[in-house]
Amino acid sequence: MEPLTTTYPLKYSVPKARVFVVFLSMVLCTAILCLLQHRFFKPKTRDFYSFEVKDSRGRTISLEKYRGKATLVVNVASYCQHTDKNYIALQELHREFGPSHFTVLAFPCNQFGESEPSSSQEIESFAKGNYGVTFPVFHKIKILGSEAEPAFKFLIDSSKKEPRWNFWKYLVSPEGKVVKFWRPEEPIENIKPEVASLIKQIIVKKREDL
Repeated sequence: MEPLTTTYPLKYSVPKARVFVVFLSMVLCTAILCLLQHRFFKPKTRDFYSFEVKDSRGRTISLEKYRGKATLVVNVASYCQHTDKNYIALQELHREFGPSHFTVLAFPCNQFGESEPSSSQEIESFAKGNYGVTFPVFHKIKILGSEAEPAFKFLIDSSKKEPRWNFWKYLVSPEGKVVKFWRPEEPIENIKPEVASLIKQIIVKKREDL
């Protein structure tokens, strides 16, 4: 009777050098892919005009339509101690400098003293009926907290200045960058020269490009 012999499968051993080559190849491929992605799929730097917002009726509007202009972006409210003075001043600015090279962009917000409780369309009607505004009044937004409107959050992050009340104003360049900000108490006389200077730069550049 032949003795029983137990056979075991041979363990397959990969040489260490081969493992190193495979690992090195994977690292190189990953690095090349990252470089190609950075070169050809580099994310575009965002500016204010690259965002979309909603108008008073809830329709999506691209802020790209304002690129090339100077814009004064304001968080407005209908029932605030600053309402009368600021709406009058904003319309005066828009009438004097707009609409070819400048416009006011109004964003209603109810986060400060709950002084903007109405619907977006009611707010627009209030502004037009009481102050004759001819500049855009957008959909009511939030500008603080996790639900903050991305476009307005961009202004806050860029300027490092977060509104503490209604009617904070951000002057945005034709390229979509924040160049100046003002608090609600700031006299219109202090804002006009900055707006005029930015508009002058726009006109000069357009003449140079002809």
